[in-house]
Amino acid sequence: MRIEHSLAGLRAALGTGRQVGFVATMGNLHDGHLALVREARKRLGPDGLVVASIFVNRLQFGAGEDFDQYPRTLDRDAGLLREAGCDLLFAPDENVMYPQPQTFQVVPDSALAGILEGEVRPGHFAGVCTVVMKLFTMVQPTIAMFGKKDYQQLMMIRQMAQQFALPLTVVGCETVREADGLAMSSRNGYLEDAERAEASRLNRALGDLANAVRKGRASGRMDVGELARLEADAGALLSSHGWHPDYVTVRRRRDLLPPEPDELRGSEPLVALGAAKIGTPRLLDNIEI
Repeated sequence: MRIEHSLAGLRAALGTGRQVGFVATMGNLHDGHLALVREARKRLGPDGLVVASIFVNRLQFGAGEDFDQYPRTLDRDAGLLREAGCDLLFAPDENVMYPQPQTFQVVPDSALAGILEGEVRPGHFAGVCTVVMKLFTMVQPTIAMFGKKDYQQLMMIRQMAQQFALPLTVVGCETVREADGLAMSSRNGYLEDAERAEASRLNRALGDLANAVRKGRASGRMDVGELARLEADAGALLSSHGWHPDYVTVRRRRDLLPPEPDELRGSEPLVALGAAKIGTPRLLDNIEI
């Protein structure tokens, strides 16, 4: 595996004429990231070029968030990527990614970027979209792999690629989980032992919420009031076990807005989403319905 830190080095390594599969990360890798690398290799075959990036993007961190504390584990990450079949690692520093202040930014539609994660973390998605657009421009991938754990982020990047007519396909890959159901995340390393033992409850709460919605739809009893009660009960359950939920909710998959009454009674594809703190770490998860 080749490692490049400069834009000139990246472009020389990319060459021409090969299909490129791209996995954008902030490092501190886990099996979820590596599954994206392996999926890119599977889709492209032996003749394609699998590229990963590691860059901790200051623009997507808000005031008081963990930019300075975020683990930088480049040597370890490079070894994992090599074993997973990555061909090229692009690991720029801030002077390469932002050689001058990034005054031009991608500002996503507030209808999607201003709800859920966007409401809790103002400006987060502008930072995400800006760095991803810049990485897409640098790497020029054929396919770009993103995990479904960050459900809203995946939707944002897909819409950005569509609206800017980018010549690539954004591929959403299933969430990779620990044996107890906890969605793998770089921030899981922040969990203390007692918090780790509790952490899978978010997945279980969302699973129970999703199952209750399925049963309510099947029986014809699901309506807006019943959904609100189920959401409140799921949040209260987490709170009773020491969590601090930001949201536990069921939304339409197509735009992450609340479902209309007729959509609740019908077959509109839905997703249960949750974000909550347990101790210091803040965990995300979702289950499609």
